[in-house]
Amino acid sequence: MTDESQTRIREIVDANDVVLFMKGSPLFPQCGFSSRAVAILNHLGADFESVDVLQDQGIRQGIKAFSDWPTIPQLYVKGEFIGGSDIMMEMYETGELKTLLDETGAAEA
Repeated sequence: MTDESQTRIREIVDANDVVLFMKGSPLFPQCGFSSRAVAILNHLGADFESVDVLQDQGIRQGIKAFSDWPTIPQLYVKGEFIGGSDIMMEMYETGELKTLLDETGAAEA
């Protein structure tokens, strides 16, 4: 992992209210966990940026160190690491994710 990849990840996280580091794209997720994460965000009407970690090995490895979280996808809201698809699903089911997105203005009312 390089300082360059950490800097690029920080810039992406800081520049977007909601960003999902995932495998593939929202239209063509490349794993079930990324697909589920996109489905949750779409269902909540979230306006989010996505980063395909398969396109950049530096980001793919760097994001795991950046968050100290071993798996992808990874969701960030307002610069804060939220979690992977399991945590997103739990937060979705309890309404916590919708509340968080509403509070940040990242989801449609």
